[in-house]
Amino acid sequence: MDIQDQLHDQLSRRNFLGQSSAGLGTIALASLLNPANLFGGTSMGDNPAVGKPHFAPKVKRVIYLFQSGAPSQLELFDYKPRLETMWGQDLPESVRKGQRLTGMTAGQSRFPLAASKYKFAQYGPGQMTISELLPHTARIASDLTFIKSMHTEAINHDPAVTFFQTGSQQAGRPSFGSWISYGLGSDNQNLPAFVVLLSKGRDGDQPLYAKLWSNGFLPSVHQGVVFRSGPDPVYYLNNPPGIDKTSRRRMLDYLGKMHQEQFKHVLDPEINNRMAQYEMAYRMQTSVPETLDISKEPDYIFDMYGPDSRKPGTFAANCLLARKLVEKDVKFVQLYHQGWDQHGNLPNDIKIQTKSVDQPSAALIMDLKQRGLLDDTLVIWGGEFGRGAYSQGKLTRDNYGRDHHPRAFSIWMAGAGVKKGMVYGQTDDFGYNVVNQPVHVHDFQATVLHLLGVDHEKLTFKSQGRRYRLTDVHGKVVKPILA
Repeated sequence: MDIQDQLHDQLSRRNFLGQSSAGLGTIALASLLNPANLFGGTSMGDNPAVGKPHFAPKVKRVIYLFQSGAPSQLELFDYKPRLETMWGQDLPESVRKGQRLTGMTAGQSRFPLAASKYKFAQYGPGQMTISELLPHTARIASDLTFIKSMHTEAINHDPAVTFFQTGSQQAGRPSFGSWISYGLGSDNQNLPAFVVLLSKGRDGDQPLYAKLWSNGFLPSVHQGVVFRSGPDPVYYLNNPPGIDKTSRRRMLDYLGKMHQEQFKHVLDPEINNRMAQYEMAYRMQTSVPETLDISKEPDYIFDMYGPDSRKPGTFAANCLLARKLVEKDVKFVQLYHQGWDQHGNLPNDIKIQTKSVDQPSAALIMDLKQRGLLDDTLVIWGGEFGRGAYSQGKLTRDNYGRDHHPRAFSIWMAGAGVKKGMVYGQTDDFGYNVVNQPVHVHDFQATVLHLLGVDHEKLTFKSQGRRYRLTDVHGKVVKPILA
């Protein structure tokens, strides 16, 4: 016996734990490779509240249509005739109240009010105002729940998007989908619980980073998996030249035995997480191409989603894929659509942008509805903050821009668990401040978790001596919008 073996034997506590963990290690690995065998399709964590809903859920799946760059609510949903009557006049100081501005407009000597160039009309039982830019969305108004009193603390894109997706403006926290994967597990063992789809309306917009779908300090099996357009939708998923399915299976079996031996000695749970990811990738070699194949969709479906739905990587194509993914019981599908950062030339740019999202967003709701999937699927549409009432830079009737505005903006929700045809919250006559029923980002997050059957205060994970949660130490469920 060499000195290394002697030292190993002398470490009696570690030796005991290592030997006694042999059976536990095998069980842990088996549960990750096929959780349904042990936990009914869930993925357990260190928290006893994890692995199943805290109460009966109204929602089984979430599709989050995130509009990155911040759509202008004043051009889309929050009609303000006062801006027309005061066109070109300065925003009253009594409204602004010295609130913080970005560096892009803080140096302006004037803040001239700009009304939307586009017309609005009322739709649905709630008489919700929707812009002429969104004719398809207007047709499904009776299925929508608008929150027009959203507000956030972040004033710039990166921290604001990060805040919505992780509950913190600083990078490093787990993302929304990762928390849901951790808390509720997967209902399909051949696809990830959390899938990310990316699209772009126009070039030159704010970038997106992997931290937005990161698992943070949660086990790595809960990280979002990006599905890309093209022949290789998931990087490194396909077998390299010279490796077939049989040899890949043989390699994974042998690698699994090696990982179990390693786990017995070091007790690092990430060993099992890594092996679970290898096994998921193996199963995805069959499930991903099948799921992403839209060639068998009938023409009327493509017509419903619009001409872009036949173009891989577009928002329309991704909306169609989102429907196919929730059909396969993927728990959380996150779409990011870039192109909404319109500081100048807003009337023209927002017209282009809405054309790319209006029809497919509405089609997704109608498609889910006709298949009975809207009864247990929640769809969310919105960005990281809104746009201000005054013009950034030169103001004309046909050309103006709007700066970031975290104080008040709009989102909509549709599907399971929320009231239909409802408007919640109200802003002032300038769309600048919330005057009724404010909803903070953490309130929004708490509400979505509640619809999934999760108490946001109980879904926690201990990291660096502290228990964290998506809503940090804030958040309350917005009960009036619940069905």
